[in-house]
Amino acid sequence: MVKYICDLCGFIYDEATEGPMPDDYTCPLCGADKSHFQPE
Repeated sequence: MVKYICDLCGFIYDEATEGPMPDDYTCPLCGADKSHFQPE
């Protein structure tokens, strides 16, 4: 599984524990949309 990091605030989304990232996902810390997440 992949971890994604928000390029605005550094929040890490871990697919291993949270499942695949939904298309409408927004960062819980800064509100950035999915396009701001890059594979770690």
